[in-house]
Amino acid sequence: MWQLAPTCSSLCFDLVDKMAVLNAWHRVDCRTREALRRSFLSELVNGFEVCIRGFINDSGDGDVLVLHVQDAFHRLLLHGVCEFYNLVSVTVTQTKGRESLKMTRIKKKKAGSDQQLPNITLCQFLKMAKEGIW
Repeated sequence: MWQLAPTCSSLCFDLVDKMAVLNAWHRVDCRTREALRRSFLSELVNGFEVCIRGFINDSGDGDVLVLHVQDAFHRLLLHGVCEFYNLVSVTVTQTKGRESLKMTRIKKKKAGSDQQLPNITLCQFLKMAKEGIW
């Protein structure tokens, strides 16, 4: 009796997902990748991902997501998540009286570009890499 090999569609789908997440990972600055690997704050990164994935899915081309993240290390991680999802992120300082607040503005790179979200999130990728699955 003949045994059928797994279908190409299931194997190719996994390969496509892996290639997409690796391409996204390589967009992240090398210092930020190291910070994500060493001090992986999964709840924080997951929170950023939820906001950013929602922004990508629900926003128009000219829309801007503004996040107020005051901790410098947390902002580094936020910028890394933005790079992973191929977004532009810029942090500026807003001064109100004597108080200085950091504000990160996030937007899509090109108007009209169809943004495809990787099926594997950054948190999932980091967890698999940490467990040696990747």
